[in-house]
Amino acid sequence: MTKWLIIVGGSVLAALLVGLAGWFVVVPRLQPQVFNAQVMQGVDAPDIELQGSNGQPVSLADFEDQVVVVYFGYTFCPDVCPITLSKLARARAMLGDDADDVQVVMVTVDPERDTPEVLREYAARFDPTFLGLTGDPADIDRIATIYGVYYQTVDTESKAGYLVDHTSTVMVIDRSGELKLLVSFDATDDEIAEDLSYLVS
Repeated sequence: MTKWLIIVGGSVLAALLVGLAGWFVVVPRLQPQVFNAQVMQGVDAPDIELQGSNGQPVSLADFEDQVVVVYFGYTFCPDVCPITLSKLARARAMLGDDADDVQVVMVTVDPERDTPEVLREYAARFDPTFLGLTGDPADIDRIATIYGVYYQTVDTESKAGYLVDHTSTVMVIDRSGELKLLVSFDATDDEIAEDLSYLVS
């Protein structure tokens, strides 16, 4: 009787150990993804319909089933914009074959100077797939307001004549069309690439 109890008890203990091992293997997979960027929950991205640097009208609907990275900036920007676009280009390159599933667009906050041709040349300096978007100032004002983007023209004594103060945040829209992430200017290439990799996987 004692021997039988030992055998049964040993079997039960073994089963428990196997179950616990399975639990520790499965549980990490059930944990939610921890993003580097700020996460937005359940927010549908408002559509953006503007003139593209590719010479065609562009809408977010054109990038169905892609991850879309949206940045508001301008070509005469002396620092923040080139730094941000360089980071995005490097992060996108880190994705390898998955890079095709990521589309970066820059909405200009300086439509007076940023024609489609100017935007096309500027965007290509960072990545040939990047698209610049421009249009009527009223349309850009409306879109920027919807996305919570601030910008204001500032007169200067520089050759440019004026600069534009603007929000430096990058917005990421996932494959389902939801505004998923807000990426700060301080984010590193690796952090951006890690977040994008998860969204395209």
